[in-house]
Amino acid sequence: MGLAFLHYQCRFRILDSFGTEPAFNLGSYARSHGYKTLWGSWGLQPLQYMTMFPHTPDNSFLGFVSEEAVKDGKEKELESDSNRKNRIAVVYGKQDYMWKGKSEYVEVISEELETHATVYQPPGLTSNLPSFIRNHGLLTQEHFLRLLRGAKVFVGLGFPFEGPAPIEAIALGCVFLQPRFDPPHSSENNDFYKGKPTTRQISSQHPYAEKLIGKPHVWTVDVSNKTEVREAVRAILRTEVKPFTPREFTCEGMLERVLDYIAHQDFCSKSLPTWPPECALRVHLGPLGQSCESVCQRSSLVCEPALFHHLNTPAAFARLKIGCSSTRQEVNHLFPAYSPWGQQCGLQQDPLLFSCAGSDLSQRRLCPCRAHLPGQVALSPDCLS
Repeated sequence: MGLAFLHYQCRFRILDSFGTEPAFNLGSYARSHGYKTLWGSWGLQPLQYMTMFPHTPDNSFLGFVSEEAVKDGKEKELESDSNRKNRIAVVYGKQDYMWKGKSEYVEVISEELETHATVYQPPGLTSNLPSFIRNHGLLTQEHFLRLLRGAKVFVGLGFPFEGPAPIEAIALGCVFLQPRFDPPHSSENNDFYKGKPTTRQISSQHPYAEKLIGKPHVWTVDVSNKTEVREAVRAILRTEVKPFTPREFTCEGMLERVLDYIAHQDFCSKSLPTWPPECALRVHLGPLGQSCESVCQRSSLVCEPALFHHLNTPAAFARLKIGCSSTRQEVNHLFPAYSPWGQQCGLQQDPLLFSCAGSDLSQRRLCPCRAHLPGQVALSPDCLS
């Protein structure tokens, strides 16, 4: 679009699977501070990026509607399905290469469960699938969902990362068993995330399922520890698990979220954001080395970037009884923040760099937290119309 992009950029919404943090979004800052990537530097309001999962509060969580959640009147049928579950595991991995090095892990599962796959296998090529796997080949969505309805466990191999299938499997009454990543995957140590505009630390194949759903629907294990895997599978078999869909992945939940975005997000306005309202603000001064995202999470809250401007004043530090020997304004994605060394207070000079992500061992970040509706992390109970 050339120069026309500058004229229309406030009207764009960017579908962004893995998220774009503010430090990568502002071109001049990204270039001078080592955050330059192919996917960043657009200079948009960070909330214009809309993500598949709530990866970072700096972006807007758009999400999707789970396959089964869209079908009205399915609850009783699905609940009865959960009582007819067979000792079957379905492995999440449609490409042969995803199975490489996973034979021992899957073998432990197959000792307890009949193990099925849906892998496309071109004729004549050597396969990574163990001989004990019952492979159906690529299935249509309808046949794949039918297979999941009869299964007890949906097995993650470690890849693909952060996809929709585990949410749909859990909605059908399956338990999702997935690998833990230790150390966590990030752009520093993983080729898939390398170059993506995020500093996130990925603790498992599906961090949303691990942290926001959890047991009994999601079990995260060290796949190299056969004993841990075996004990997890046996515990799953002893547990009755009903179909579950987080509200934010139901049709109603997504429409609720989109309605509030349409009603309240105005990226063309020059005024300061008024949504969520200031009454939603819960101010937290984080410990050294923690991002505002993690600071708010520790209090079961969510970091809200639209509220940062209420904290970006000397008065905000004074209200917390923080004595600032000096206060400086700077283009820095960690500000507003307080440095105990020299009792320095830092204020943000560029609003595009207000960021829930980012941490430094020399800074205590001043964080705008808020509560959220049950099963709907994008919305505050103070701002739902």
